[in-house]
Amino acid sequence: MLTRRNFLKNAGGTGALAMLPALTLSAEANRLSGSGKTEEAHDDLLVSLNGPWLFRTDPDDRGDAEKWYELNETSPDWETVSVPHTWQVDQRYHDYLGTAWYRKVFTVPEDWMTKTLRVEFEAVYHSAKVWLNGKYAGEHLRKGYTAFMLDLSGLIRPGENYLVVQAGNRYDDQMLPRNNSYDWAADGGITRPVSLYITPKTYAENVRVTALPDLEQGTATIKVQTQIANTLEDRARLSVTYEILEDRGNRLVLSSGEQVPVVLRAGEHKIIEFPDQVLEKPLLWHFDSPNLYHIVVSLSIDGRVVHTKKDTFGVRKIEVRDAGFYLNGERVWLAGVERMAGSHPEYGMAEPASWIRHDHEDMKNLNCIFTRVHWQQDKRVLDYCDRHGMLIQVEVPTWGGGTFKGMKEEPDQAIMQNGLEQLKEMIGREYNRPSVFSWGLCNEIGGQNPPAYKFAENMLKEAKRLDPYRLCAYASNTLHYTPEKDVSKLMDFIEWNEYHESWLGGDTEDMEKNLQAIHKAFPDKPLVISEYGWCRCAPDRKEGDEKLISILKRHNAIFRKHDYVAGLIFFSYNDYRTHRGDKGIGILKQRVHGVVDLYGSRHPSYYALQEESSPVESLDVSFHDQALHVSIDTRKLIPAYTLRNYRLRWIGYADQDIPLETAEITLPDMKPGYAGAFEFKTSLAAFEKIKVEVLRPTGSVAARARLLFK
Repeated sequence: MLTRRNFLKNAGGTGALAMLPALTLSAEANRLSGSGKTEEAHDDLLVSLNGPWLFRTDPDDRGDAEKWYELNETSPDWETVSVPHTWQVDQRYHDYLGTAWYRKVFTVPEDWMTKTLRVEFEAVYHSAKVWLNGKYAGEHLRKGYTAFMLDLSGLIRPGENYLVVQAGNRYDDQMLPRNNSYDWAADGGITRPVSLYITPKTYAENVRVTALPDLEQGTATIKVQTQIANTLEDRARLSVTYEILEDRGNRLVLSSGEQVPVVLRAGEHKIIEFPDQVLEKPLLWHFDSPNLYHIVVSLSIDGRVVHTKKDTFGVRKIEVRDAGFYLNGERVWLAGVERMAGSHPEYGMAEPASWIRHDHEDMKNLNCIFTRVHWQQDKRVLDYCDRHGMLIQVEVPTWGGGTFKGMKEEPDQAIMQNGLEQLKEMIGREYNRPSVFSWGLCNEIGGQNPPAYKFAENMLKEAKRLDPYRLCAYASNTLHYTPEKDVSKLMDFIEWNEYHESWLGGDTEDMEKNLQAIHKAFPDKPLVISEYGWCRCAPDRKEGDEKLISILKRHNAIFRKHDYVAGLIFFSYNDYRTHRGDKGIGILKQRVHGVVDLYGSRHPSYYALQEESSPVESLDVSFHDQALHVSIDTRKLIPAYTLRNYRLRWIGYADQDIPLETAEITLPDMKPGYAGAFEFKTSLAAFEKIKVEVLRPTGSVAARARLLFK
């Protein structure tokens, strides 16, 4: 069994060394996956290294010179923390920008010495150097939100091993986000999960699936490639196959057929492309029906499977035409809200799965089916979006015009290279995800400034090389000047951060004029309002949540007059922690910008956004003649889309607020502009109150109404 315990070390030392957190792994562990389910031995063994680690800050940068990565360091300055971890939520270190160190001891069985052992850090902000048993294992520098993996095989040993990580979060001029120009928390540390991957010496590193549906034929072309590695000291002869199964029910729907023979030299990594296959009658992914498939790639030697690699994917088609978005052939007008991760003062960027789920369920309750983020996200965020139906734009953290400060005609080479590296790591990791609507390349960079323009142009070119099938965009805050000169014109659709009555001043009349000017400059492209809202982010801004509600409703009324406004992303879901915060002190330094506070408590604006983001324009109910009468009107424009397999449920309460009668029906398909009426005969002649809800197929509530009787 896998066991984890803290134990006292007896190595001739005391203090921190005697408390070094340890993970003990038995020889039976190769039968277990990270999920705790029993698997065959050729599956990946995924062992969590989360939990207790030792930690200390290094304000004087003494660690390297004093070799803190060696086991004989016995300073009592080390303390136990729980990884994932950020020191910024500790009041002692809330403003500490510098270097810190982490240590973990784990014990491995003898039989693992015939395996390949790799460690994956899902994120270390923003730079990491790693040692195992006092030997340098590798680094991942100036890329704080993307995962990296290091092969530990040459450094691992049977029995006890110790892993040391140096993390740094100083502002840096050679990375994105650049220096201190960005507006969120600079949380340093091992901020996301850490895992050991134990595989055979010959293994599949990843699998990439491109699913291209033919909506007329009711089929999908499936393109599969996998990268495989041989860490043996001799060449390996093997064959590769795959199977595709429905994620629900595990029904086999497609296989690669004949085995693909492969010869790998010692130490070689090779990409294998399978012949295209056709999937008949695919289950399409949609935010209201998030159907998934999983693929299993198998590597065999002499007819025996030695390794399998699994991943999930979806089949869906997103198109831009007629200044609109089409999802699986149907025009959609999308709405949602952006969440600023890392804002809970107890967690920071080291969010547990429970809080990630809490926030995203709360966003679904807000009718959010479309969102974007300012930086690459925890994979648990993307897992939620895939499985529960939320389209998301994931971005490289190219934030603000300050990114290109001091540059003339060209972006600095270091900044350009860092952006391209982050883009590659982001696309490589998230390529299979059906929830990823588009790749976000930049945010508010000053898209008419020559170095910013060329940076975005280069990023777009590389994104299309890495993924020619997915949309790309950048969120502009300069479109209201001379839109035709903005680098937005190169993108697949237009994104505008619209802050009239706030950062941009002016009023709704000015906003609508700019809206029309942007459309005139790009008449064939849909326009997404990638941010809008109200921030109490300056001393002269005394108005709070009531102002936010007013801006939300009045601006939405303008957007709904123009069918080329194809997406709305309200900013933001939450008040957020940031080093630039003008409210709060210490770990509570923040900007008040959201519909919930740092701890998730709802402001009144939450309910206004919930109603404004619903595809149901009106839900009217009345009760007379011992019958409940319900009428439903769906919106004609944003947010608007065909409502399929939605349900109508009502609950009647009487006898001192006890639920006594209920009924539920599946509604007919409701296209934008639908109007329908329904009647329910009741057994009771009177109620104290009646609740009525329109439910999405995924279970969240799209609209609600209530009748109260005196």
